[in-house]
Amino acid sequence: MANPVRLALRTFSRLYGAWVGCFSPTPAFFETNDFPWIATFETHWEEIRDELAPLLAGRGVPRLYDVLPGETTIADDKWKAFVFRIWDKDLEENCRRCPRTAELLQSVPGMTTAMFSIFEGHNHVPPHRGPFRGVLRYHLGLVIPEPRGSARIRVLDEVRAWEPGRSLLFDDTYEHEAWNDSGDPRVVLFLDIKRPLPGPVRWLNDLMMFLLSRLIIWPTTKLDRAGAPLG
Repeated sequence: MANPVRLALRTFSRLYGAWVGCFSPTPAFFETNDFPWIATFETHWEEIRDELAPLLAGRGVPRLYDVLPGETTIADDKWKAFVFRIWDKDLEENCRRCPRTAELLQSVPGMTTAMFSIFEGHNHVPPHRGPFRGVLRYHLGLVIPEPRGSARIRVLDEVRAWEPGRSLLFDDTYEHEAWNDSGDPRVVLFLDIKRPLPGPVRWLNDLMMFLLSRLIIWPTTKLDRAGAPLG
């Protein structure tokens, strides 16, 4: 697809995001208690971490920009991703390698993307914005380096540190950036979920997500580099 068409779609997506904000709260960080499934993940976070451990030991996790080439402006060799799902498409081999994690992921309503996000030490992700307000971003802390606070994220003017077994849920269309000032990796379970919206707006949101994924996301996604073939 020609670049002008993609640019037009991205522009429309930004305008659409402003409209969506009329029907949904738009804080930087959301209250996790409003999403019942999050408590399940925090209860079972150590089981997820245990499935992550062999992946970290094997050093076979691809770089984020090898999976999503469009992320080259914010990702370097120190940001890696083990992908379970990208925009509603499951990577079945990766799910089989982490069966308990995959089982828990099935309980998340409206999940579009899921991965282990591995952010190596002495790294900084510069300020940037996500492209689509129809989703919210979730992080579950799995491997968090010491000293506490060395791995942290800023959304708008609010800075929060990741903690083991604790969750962050935020609107990534706001400017945000992240740091890992330690010498060790920070690993979170990273999800995108559909933003809760009233009926007719939710249906339009689903249509927008389908169009954006097929016309923009999928053409620039390298599933052959995500660690497993598409299931």
